[in-house]
Amino acid sequence: MKRYLFLLMTILPLLGYAQEEGGVCYQQSDSLTICRLLDEAHSLPRTTNFPLFFARKFLGIPYVAHTLEVNDDERLVVNTRQLDCTTLVETVTALTLCAYRHLFTWRDYLNALTAMRYRNGRIEDYTSRIHYFTEWITLNMEAGIVREIQAPNPPFSAVQHVKVNYMSQHPKSYKALREHPDYVAAIREMEQQVTGGRFRYIPKQMVRNQALLRQAVNDGDIIAITCKKAGLDIAHLGFAVWKDGNLHLLNASMLHKKVVEEPMTLYQYLQQHSTHTGIRIIRILK
Repeated sequence: MKRYLFLLMTILPLLGYAQEEGGVCYQQSDSLTICRLLDEAHSLPRTTNFPLFFARKFLGIPYVAHTLEVNDDERLVVNTRQLDCTTLVETVTALTLCAYRHLFTWRDYLNALTAMRYRNGRIEDYTSRIHYFTEWITLNMEAGIVREIQAPNPPFSAVQHVKVNYMSQHPKSYKALREHPDYVAAIREMEQQVTGGRFRYIPKQMVRNQALLRQAVNDGDIIAITCKKAGLDIAHLGFAVWKDGNLHLLNASMLHKKVVEEPMTLYQYLQQHSTHTGIRIIRILK
C-alpha cells in the first residue's frame, strides 16, 4: 500500500487529460488503474501467469471501437475504461512486459506501450502507428517482446499468405485518412512491405482437436484469428484460456459489448464466423 501511495504521488501532476513528453492522452482513472495493477503485480510470485492476471482485471470493461482516434494529431492514448480487441491486447502486453522486466512505474508502462504500438517506438504521425497485426507481430518479435509459435505440425498445418491493402483501398473508413489523404501513400507502402509474408497457423477445423492444441497453446498466449476477408490478415484478437480441457477466448467482444471470457469454446466461436480461417499464436516473452 505504501508503494501504491508513492506511485500516486508521482503521477498527481499528470492527472486528467494531458500531453507530456511528446503527447500522452489519458484520464485520471487510467493512470490510477495502471499504477494499481503494477503495484499488485510487484508483490506476486514470479510464477504468476501475468497475461491472464492482467487480462482478467479488465473483465466487464465496455467494448468501444476507435478509442485511439480521438486526437487531430497522433498521441499515445491510454484508455483502460473502454477497450477493443487490439487495445486490450496492447494494454495487457505492456503491463505484462513491465512485470516480467521488474518495471513498475507509470513511465515504464508508457514506454512499453509506445514501443509496441509504434514503428521503432517513435510517435510521428498516424502512419507511424502499427496498423496490421502481422506487422505488429513481426516488429515486436524483432524487439524481443513476443515470439510467434508456428510448430509443431500438426496442429500448425496451414500457411497464411498475407496480402493486405484494406486501409489504402478504403481510406474513407478511417478518420485520419479522410482528414489527411496524403497519408494514404505511406499506408500503401507499408501494406506492400507486409504483403508476401508466410506464417504457419492452426486451421479452423484443427481447433477441434484439444489434445493437439494443448501441445502448442498456453494459458495467456495471444490468439490472432486469421481471416479470408479481402485485404485483411487478422480479424480478431484475444487471450487463450484453458477451462475443463477446452480452449476458450478472453476478448473484448463486440457481441457481448464488453471484455469477457467466452462461454463457448474457441472451436465453437470460430464456427460462428464464416470468414475466420484459423488462429495464429503469439507468446509474450519473459
